[in-house]
Amino acid sequence: MDARTTLTIALAKGRLLAETVTLFARAGLDAGALADPGRRLLVELPPQRLGGGAVEATRLRALVLKPDDVPTYVERGAADCGICGSDVLREQGRDLYEPLDLGIGRCRLVLAGPAGAAPAAGTVRIATKLVATAQAWADARGLPVEIIRLSGSVELAPTAGLADRIVDLVQSGETLRANGLVELETIAEVTARFVVNRAALKLKRGAFEGLLAALRAAGAAS
Repeated sequence: MDARTTLTIALAKGRLLAETVTLFARAGLDAGALADPGRRLLVELPPQRLGGGAVEATRLRALVLKPDDVPTYVERGAADCGICGSDVLREQGRDLYEPLDLGIGRCRLVLAGPAGAAPAAGTVRIATKLVATAQAWADARGLPVEIIRLSGSVELAPTAGLADRIVDLVQSGETLRANGLVELETIAEVTARFVVNRAALKLKRGAFEGLLAALRAAGAAS
């Protein structure tokens, strides 16, 4: 099969992968192999007819990655395209073409703090894994902050005395409430985006047009 009709797509593992499989099914793509990839990090999908008629089938190869790694694979050309959250794209600032908001993976990026706590005075300590995003938010408001990078269990930071506030992703808010925290401000609404390597877009435009048309139709149907 012609390399121009083969697309390598980087996908984020976890909850977003399950939503991606559902979206692919609505788009008419055969992505059943992604429903339970097991330990496989490279999943070959059957040839896909995108556009019908005499259009040559598109071969899809899926890379199953940690969410933070998806933009790196796409920007550096190891993948032609990918699906990842807008929070990751905002944080990393990669040079990628972003043609489509897929509308899946919905959540909020929020500033949160202890319920009933007095407003923090002076320099505010903020714990987060999204360091650049939190700093940009504070700079835009002229707030003096100390950003503390954490890779997990961010909600524990105020209780343990490590930080005054946190910046984190929230879906239902249950984890915040369970740890005595409340939302103070929504920084951004987050959804998954389809991103493309700029060089690959030029070389494989036909394959991309078919895939994007299928994904747009699936989004409209939902």
